[in-house]
Amino acid sequence: MTGPSGGRRPLGPPEPPPGPPPTPPRGLPDPPAADVPLYVISVAAELSGLHPQTLRTYDRLGLVSPGRTGGGGRRYSWQDVQVLREIAHLTAAGIGLEGVRRILLLETRLSGMQQRVRELEDELAAARYALSSAVADQGSSRNLPAVTRRPVQSLVVWHGR
Repeated sequence: MTGPSGGRRPLGPPEPPPGPPPTPPRGLPDPPAADVPLYVISVAAELSGLHPQTLRTYDRLGLVSPGRTGGGGRRYSWQDVQVLREIAHLTAAGIGLEGVRRILLLETRLSGMQQRVRELEDELAAARYALSSAVADQGSSRNLPAVTRRPVQSLVVWHGR
């Protein structure tokens, strides 16, 4: 097949048209969140590139914790599939399952700490803004209490043995 310039067109899906992506049709529900368990084990195995029995083993070892149906069937979320892919990548690199468990734990802790740092940065930015607003409004004492500095005088008595 040839393109408009007479050359061969590359195989594969057509390129999207330039410009903003089309808006989804109205009336359709939003896609589920990444943590909603909806993939059965065979689909999760195919999406992760692993055997279903391997997924059962990882569940038994606690490396991944899929949701359960009323009948006890496993349901994997998109996040679970991503974790399974990461486990496959790490084990392919020669890391044992106990090492993988430790890496996943440390990554979870790291992402929690990164979230906390973002929260603290937001709080710091708000405090800096409040302080700069208060300093700019020096003529008014409504924002900050008056603080006077008194010289500190103290006497420390040391009783040696």
